[in-house]
This record gives sequence, C-alpha cells and structure tokens, in this order.
Amino acid sequence: MGTKRDYYEILGINKNADAATIKKAYRKLAKKYHPDTNQGNKEAEICFKEVNEAYDVLSDPEKKKVYDRFGHAGLDGNTTGYNPYGNGFNGSYSGSYRDPNGNYREYHFEGSNMDDIFGDVFGDMFRGNTGSGFGGQSFRGNGSRFYEGGFGRGGFRQEDFRQKGEDYHADISVSFDEAFHGCDKIISLQEQRTQGQKVRSLQIHVPAGMEDGKSIRLKGKGMPGSGGGEPGDLLLKVHVGQKAGFERKGADIYTTVNIPFTTAVFGGEVTVPTVDGRVVCKIREGTQSGSKIRLKGKGAVSMKNPTVHGDQYVTVQIQVPSPGQLSPEARQKLREYSQALSGREKSCGSSSAA
Repeated sequence: MGTKRDYYEILGINKNADAATIKKAYRKLAKKYHPDTNQGNKEAEICFKEVNEAYDVLSDPEKKKVYDRFGHAGLDGNTTGYNPYGNGFNGSYSGSYRDPNGNYREYHFEGSNMDDIFGDVFGDMFRGNTGSGFGGQSFRGNGSRFYEGGFGRGGFRQEDFRQKGEDYHADISVSFDEAFHGCDKIISLQEQRTQGQKVRSLQIHVPAGMEDGKSIRLKGKGMPGSGGGEPGDLLLKVHVGQKAGFERKGADIYTTVNIPFTTAVFGGEVTVPTVDGRVVCKIREGTQSGSKIRLKGKGAVSMKNPTVHGDQYVTVQIQVPSPGQLSPEARQKLREYSQALSGREKSCGSSSAA
C-alpha cells in the first residue's frame, strides 16, 4: 500500500493556513477534479478523493489538531512503543479514536509499565486479582470501555463507538411556478465513497410556497452511520427560477400593469396576470402612475403557516401614446385640453395675486 500524501501538500497550502484559506483551496481543487467534468479520468478521480479526504481532516479543528501532532498515524489509530513480549508497555504509546459523540480523542502514555501509570492515578480499581495488567474487570473512561481482560481479550465494544452518519448536502432547482404551487421531483445523487462512486435516485416533495435558498431536510437519507449508528440526513438547498413579469419577496408577489392614459383619467378596468391566471381589476378615475393595487391572498402560501397566503401588489404605469397612435382629431382634442388647463392655471394665478 502506497504512502499517503501530506494533506497540506494535496491542497497546496502551508500549515499556518486559516479556515478560509483551506476552504478556498478545497473548492478550487474540487471543481478542477470533479467527476462531472472529468468522466473516465482515473487520475482526476484519485485526486478528487484525496482532496475530499484532506479537506475532511483539515476543516475539522479536532481532526486537524490530531493530524498536526501525529500525522496520518494519529487518524488511523496507529500506535508506537508497544512491546508484545513484555509485561505492559515500554517506551511510549499514543493514538486517537472517535468517541460516541463523533469527537476525536487522543491519548499517549510514557513509561515502562501500564500498571504503574494506572496504579498511580486510579489505585487498584483497574487491577484484577492477579495484580498485573488490567485484570478481568471492566471499566469505562473518557467515553470508552475496556472489558474482560482489557486489551488482551476484549478491547473496545462496538456499541460504545456508534456514530451517526454525516449529513449529505445537495442542490435542487425548481421553476417559479413549481415553488409557488409545490411539486414532486426525482433527483439523482452521486456519492463519493471509498469503494467508488454510487448513484441513487430519490423522489422528494417540494412544499408549496418554497422560497429561494431555503433547504429541505430528509431525515435518514444521508450517509450511513458506523458501529450501528443511525444514518445522517439529506439537506437539499432549493434554487427557485425567475418568471418574467413577476417578483417574489417572501410570500408576496409584485407585478406591473400598463393602462392607457384615458383609463387613468376616466377610470375603467384592466386585466392583471397572476400566478394562478388573469383577474380583472377596477381602475379608479384619476389614477396616478405608480399607484399600487393590492390583490389580497394572491401571493404564495406562507411556509410558517399553510393557512395564510401572501398578497399580490400591482404597480400601475400610465402609457403615454406616441405621435403615431394619435389621430388628427385626438391630437386636436388634447391641444384643446392643454389650452384649457393652461388657462385655468393662469386664472388661478391671477386670483391669488389679487
């Protein structure tokens, strides 16, 4: 089996790199060697695995601490200094393991005999009737258990190292209407494992009213646990597409409608598009450009309370006719209106001066 490369070397950073630098280096390399852009490239596949393994360790403060001190041997649980032919341990003994809560623990002893170490600290509680080694008793310490003869005939019990699987993060894209009404989607997830890549398909439900950037949690659909631990969760970040003419803020929808100049002056009706279809709205006489019409309950359903819907706000814009749209008669009428309005303003000004 080949020697593992240094994790810092893999990411191209030095040992003093901070968390942000580590993350930046990982993202750059993960994108470079990702299987989706390097199909059939075995070398890229190996590099991708190395990059993920290096980031998994260096992004975790506890793992990084162990790695910086003991290297790969510390993470693998390898030890030094054990004399299989002596009575106890000679020299030093060090290593690491993961406790039931998923935290890395490290240990190291120095001395010629484990009886002396534990005897000084714990007295006779770890010694059996024979007076040497750990005896035939069991004890628990630091979240782990030695039992039935300690290292020689037992070791660690598997149930003491149950660990929940890691959460799996993925992205999903839906249209504006799918997020508004809710939908079912079938997604394919490509998982990177030590045995290679595995693709699995899942049917997921996107609830009505889903907002852009929110996540859906699927319990137990993440990575498998170890030692009998429960699997992690699947976290899907939802990206909602845009829809021409519509803007969404929370549960409210915002649109714009254009009305003729005459409708603004005399009032009337206008057809307004909504996500569910078109509705007819009344325009009041003398409506100004920029006025807003509220369509109650025409927004999206609230994610906090499914019985509550947002509103749709319609901004009114008045269309000014272009010269080509006006007939000679219409132009003449508008001039007469302009003159009448101008005369009225002059009359009001004269009255004020008097």
